[in-house]
Amino acid sequence: MKKILIANRGEIALRVMRTAKEMGIKTVAVFSEADRKALHVRYADEAVCIGPPPSNQSYLLGDKIIEVAKSVGADAIHPGYGFLSENAHFTRKVKEAGLIFIGPSAESMEIMGSKIGAKQAVSKFNVPLVPGTQEALRDVTEAKKIANGIGYPVLVKASAGGGGKGMRVVNSEDEFEEAIRMAQSEALASFGDDAVFIEKFVGSPKHIEIQILGDQHGNVVYLFERECSIQRRHQKLVEEAPSSCLTPEVRKQMGEAAVNVAKASNYYGAGTVEFLVDNDLNFYFLEMNTRLQVEHPVTEQIVGLDLVKEQIRVARGEKLGYSQDDLKIHGHAIELRVCAEDPMNNFLPDIGKLNTYKTPQGYGVRVDDSFEEGMEIPIQYDPMIAKLITFGATREEAIQRMIRAIADYRISGIETTLSFGTFVMNHEAFIKGDFDTKFIEKYFNPEMLQKNNPELNVAGAYSAGNLFFQYEGKDTKTQENPTSNWALKRKG
Repeated sequence: MKKILIANRGEIALRVMRTAKEMGIKTVAVFSEADRKALHVRYADEAVCIGPPPSNQSYLLGDKIIEVAKSVGADAIHPGYGFLSENAHFTRKVKEAGLIFIGPSAESMEIMGSKIGAKQAVSKFNVPLVPGTQEALRDVTEAKKIANGIGYPVLVKASAGGGGKGMRVVNSEDEFEEAIRMAQSEALASFGDDAVFIEKFVGSPKHIEIQILGDQHGNVVYLFERECSIQRRHQKLVEEAPSSCLTPEVRKQMGEAAVNVAKASNYYGAGTVEFLVDNDLNFYFLEMNTRLQVEHPVTEQIVGLDLVKEQIRVARGEKLGYSQDDLKIHGHAIELRVCAEDPMNNFLPDIGKLNTYKTPQGYGVRVDDSFEEGMEIPIQYDPMIAKLITFGATREEAIQRMIRAIADYRISGIETTLSFGTFVMNHEAFIKGDFDTKFIEKYFNPEMLQKNNPELNVAGAYSAGNLFFQYEGKDTKTQENPTSNWALKRKG
């Protein structure tokens, strides 16, 4: 493998390119017209424009990306995350074109890409599942009987879903039919598939995921867990590794269950198995992400492996070269997603120019980003600016280092989640490890960023800009469509 095309943009494109360079592999960037001056374009050995700013006219054009890869003599394509990374059709076409896809097989993607299919596959390997249906709901009357048998509340979920779309909590039989209708409608609009299923609603779980890695020779290991419970709109903001709540016994059980999930789909490459964990540390399979995760750096920090390098090695047909017994946890790592969002205004996306942009430095601090001072935040893509990662010998040290790193991060011109990060790091529930996916709902109020927190005043001076500015006429209630929030901010 001498040349890789990275079918992505931003920090993940840079992340892949840096590892490729260390391995002596040439890189090719593809970019939209909005990203013409982007850092990943300048860093690559070659770069090719593939279309206008909208993703469906550029980064989602699988055929065009394959055509570019062949024209520049690339051997392989790395999809990063998002865009085409879990598109089985694209994966299959890459291989048909005689190129190497740096990721799992299309068949594995198809099994795990369907929540119903995934549940059916892993049930054969005795992986714990939340009580519910393993087939798409066809008859509402029959579905009601099943829901009554499970016991309310239940959760209606889209089989092809993600990011909270096509998902409804149903508290009683009276709400059931309407919830089914709404979930199916949203699923069809978002994924082109209205198949939904139901399962028991686990009220306030922890969201813990296991990183797995497999080769093409049948070897699979787990690289321990990541705690991902602090979320807004079902999307993660703070992640850490390892979790502060798992016992060694439960960690081993979850790891072995994750390996069985991989075996259920003949999986190879890097992947993540997500679980819900209740107060008694009972865990239930949620889904598998058949790609590299945004939060993979915290795993890299505690196990000492470059996951992108491992992906490339596996794609080349190499064996892992280590067993489960060789893998140990070293220290603790925390990641904060630094997003162009306003925590004072329900985390609505913000746009503008990075008038000031200075990243923190020092021992145990890592920043994966793709911006520099003076650049504009594009409105067409995810609002994440950077991933701020801190590492320490202990969890307490990693937390204190994160507080310091946030204070050292200098951003002005836009609102960001940095101040929220400081709020989390200083919150008693987080410090004690006593939190779940309802952390924001239970503990966070925008006014808390204004009072009784001197650390926030330091961090906020540069990072949050005009933190308390209220956009005239803005509704601070939760918005159903995050995409439209960009337009709201532009008009404000």
